[in-house]
Amino acid sequence: MLRTPGGTLRQDILEWLKDPAAHFPAQPHGDPVENGVTADAVAAKLGVPVAVALTHLELLADLGLLRTDGSRQHTRYRRDEIRIAEVARLFEKGW
Repeated sequence: MLRTPGGTLRQDILEWLKDPAAHFPAQPHGDPVENGVTADAVAAKLGVPVAVALTHLELLADLGLLRTDGSRQHTRYRRDEIRIAEVARLFEKGW
């Protein structure tokens, strides 16, 4: 999923969310480190429409690599470090 043409965008998102304060501007109503980052902020950083960013964010969330907080209208995304480590171990073992 991360090696497809859209996968590079997903890899970028995961990398940026390691340190959201360094990659995203301050957001109203929440700290990007504590609460996560909005789809609007990710879309602006990627230079794509919000719908495109949401597609990537929702896929990463469905895979369990991102956690979501907030209401559907104001969802914020942040990395799930435990799940990412589990997936990394699977790949290290050769799946």
